[in-house]
Amino acid sequence: MNFSRAAALTAAFGVLLTAGCTGHDRAPARFAAGDAPGARSSVSGSPSPASGTPPPASRTQRPGPKEPAPDRTAPPRTRPAPGAPSTPKHTARPPKPATARAVRALAEGGTPGAAALTTRDGRAYASRFTTAGVADVRTERPITPADHFRAGSLTKTFIATVVLQLTAEHRLSLDDTVGRLLPGLAPGATDPRGVTVRELLDHTSGLYNYTADPELSRELHGPGFTAHRYDTYTPDELLRTALEHPPEAAPGDRYAYSNTNYLVLGQIIEAVTGHPYAQEAERRIIGPLGLSGTSFPGTDPSLPRPYGRGYSQVGSERVDSTTLDPSRAGAAGELVTTLGDLNRFFAALLGGRLLPSRQLTQMRDQKDTNGMYGLGLYGTRLPCGVTVWGHDGDINGSYARTAATEDGRHVLTFRLNTDRPDPSRRVQALLTAEFCPRT
Repeated sequence: MNFSRAAALTAAFGVLLTAGCTGHDRAPARFAAGDAPGARSSVSGSPSPASGTPPPASRTQRPGPKEPAPDRTAPPRTRPAPGAPSTPKHTARPPKPATARAVRALAEGGTPGAAALTTRDGRAYASRFTTAGVADVRTERPITPADHFRAGSLTKTFIATVVLQLTAEHRLSLDDTVGRLLPGLAPGATDPRGVTVRELLDHTSGLYNYTADPELSRELHGPGFTAHRYDTYTPDELLRTALEHPPEAAPGDRYAYSNTNYLVLGQIIEAVTGHPYAQEAERRIIGPLGLSGTSFPGTDPSLPRPYGRGYSQVGSERVDSTTLDPSRAGAAGELVTTLGDLNRFFAALLGGRLLPSRQLTQMRDQKDTNGMYGLGLYGTRLPCGVTVWGHDGDINGSYARTAATEDGRHVLTFRLNTDRPDPSRRVQALLTAEFCPRT
C-alpha cells in the first residue's frame, strides 16, 4: 500500500508527479512507501535504506473479517449526513467523447476498471459520468457513481483544510512549531520540535516518510501485506518509526513528500481542538457539505456498500486488497469516499465556501516548493495553458485524483480500482481532454 505514490504519475504530466516534479504535474497521491513510484518527493532517488527499525511489536494483530458475498441489494451502510445526496442517481448528459476515450485508455493494461465524474457549477443533475472495465473481476459488474472507495492521500486536503480553518480562527499559526503544539512528542534520530505547521503542510519539514521504512513497507504493500493487512497501527507507533530515521533534510530546506507530516498534523488538530481529526473534519466539512458517502473509518477494514473490489500487485501476484485496517494511513490517507463527494468538496473548497480568501490563497501558494505543492493542494499546468488544482491519492487497491479549475466551477474526479495507475501520459490525456478547449 503506497500512500504517497504520486511520483510515478509525475513524470508524464510535464512535471514530476510526485517524486520530484519540476513543473506543475506531479502527483503526491500515494500514502505508500516513499520509494514507491508515487512518493511525490523532489528527492533524487529512493529513500535511504538506512537502518530501518521495525515498528513496535506491541502493534495489534488480528484476523480479518470474513469476506461477504457480492450483494447488490443491501442498503448503504454509510453514516447519513445532512444535505442532498452526494452522487447523482443518473446523469443528464453523456460524457465528452474525448473524456470517454481517455477513461477507456486508463482501463487498459493491468487496470481492471476506471471511472470519472465531471461536475460543472455544482449542478449534480448535469454531471457527466463515464466508466470502463469492471468493478469486480469475478462478477464483471461496472463501476457506478455511488461506489465507495479508499481515497488515500486525498485525505490530506481535508486535513489541510481543517488546519487552515484553525489558523483563520487564530487558534494556531502557520509559524507555530511542533515543539510548542505537541510538547510531549519525543525526538529520536530526528528532532521534529523545530518544524513549523507550514512545513508540515507543504512537505518541507524534512521528516522521514514512515511508509518508506524497509520493514514497515513490506507489511504495508510488500510481501508481508497478506499477513499484516488487518494489523492496527497507532499514530504514535508510526511516528516513532519515522523519527527513528535521520531527517531527509533540514526543516524548510526543500520539498520531500512525506506521509509523516500529516500524521503530525492529525495530532496537532486534536491538541488544539480537544477532538480527534476525524471528528473535526466531520463537523467542519463532511456534515455541512452533506458528503453522505465520505467517512474516516478508523480501524474498520470494510467498505460501505455499494463498493467494488480493489486489486494490488504483490510481487508477481494480483491480490484482492479490498479490505484492510486503514489505521496504517491515519490522517495521511484513511478517507473513504465517492466520486460525487470529492467533486462537491473541491468545488466548495476552491469556490471559497470552506476557507477565507487569505487562507485559500495560502493553500495555493507553491513558492516554497518551487511550484510543486501548496498547503495540501497542488496545481497542474496542462499543455493548453490551463492550470487545474487538486490532489491525488493511492492506497492498496485504489488510486484516485481530483482536478478542478481555480474557481472550483469545473471539477473532474477519476478513480482506478488498483494502486498502480497507468502511465501518467494517459492521466495527462484525460485531464487535457476534459479541461482543454477543442478536445
